[in-house]
Amino acid sequence: ANVKDLDLSAYVQAQPVDDATRDELLTRSTGLAAVAGRMIFANDQLLAQETLADSLRQRGVIWLPLEQAAAEHPELFRKHFMREEAILGGQKFAALHASQVRAGTFLYVPRGVEIALPIETFHWQHGAHSSVFPHTLIIAGEMAKVTLVDYYESADHDAPGLACGVNDLWLGAGANVTYVCVQNWSRQAHSFQMNSTVVGRDANSKSLFAQLGGRHVRSESISHLRGQGGRSDMLAVAVAEGAQEVDARTFQIHEVPNTQSDLLYKNSLDDTARTIFAGLIRVDPGAHRTDAYQKVRNLLLSDEAEATSAPGL
Repeated sequence: ANVKDLDLSAYVQAQPVDDATRDELLTRSTGLAAVAGRMIFANDQLLAQETLADSLRQRGVIWLPLEQAAAEHPELFRKHFMREEAILGGQKFAALHASQVRAGTFLYVPRGVEIALPIETFHWQHGAHSSVFPHTLIIAGEMAKVTLVDYYESADHDAPGLACGVNDLWLGAGANVTYVCVQNWSRQAHSFQMNSTVVGRDANSKSLFAQLGGRHVRSESISHLRGQGGRSDMLAVAVAEGAQEVDARTFQIHEVPNTQSDLLYKNSLDDTARTIFAGLIRVDPGAHRTDAYQKVRNLLLSDEAEATSAPGL
């Protein structure tokens, strides 16, 4: 990866947006036609929240802004917030995120509860050289089912910015979680996104990362398969053009017997764009009957584009 351009000294803490910008970003926050709930953030400040149905709250679903969840449910929060170490090279950025994070989504789905419609979160970055630190924490109890979609957007698609985000996914026995991340930051932004997924017994995790924006994009994704019968599907698509660089690092860790993981990353590259993929499958001692797979497909649309893929076992 081209690390010589990673000078972050010019970035500053993002400031709250004014009323006119707030109204504009609320209007631009359009996603799926039908959702169970929606939160909209700008510069790490909550602008609006469309609440969950009363029936879901009565069944124990907790869906709160991150700061509020930390204050109202401290034990549940501390048990799951950034508990897994960043081990793919992004330790400094994980530490930066932990020191600066103040906005994000906390979702707890109790045992046996299914949320039929997706939940959406919009994170906006506004202002040149401003920095944002979005966080998503999902805790799915036994046999719970939920889908959450994160949208990462810049108000000005030509303004430099810094985004350093983390998402934690925790799946209890038999849980089913689908997580979608749509990254469309400014074409002058630096983006760092770190994902940690812990899969319990007979649970099923599916994650999809769409990389559309950013000048330099670093994505780290780790799946910990800790319960027999657990499965993790890791999907990504990158559309890179101009001088964009998308650097993806993945780790599939099979810690117990009878687990499955499947990875499929697809990249299209034009102009002088670069994509990098380095993925590793690890089978721990005693993790018999592991079924793990990796595939990366690169479509080069220019003679100057460059794709590097390095899978590993």
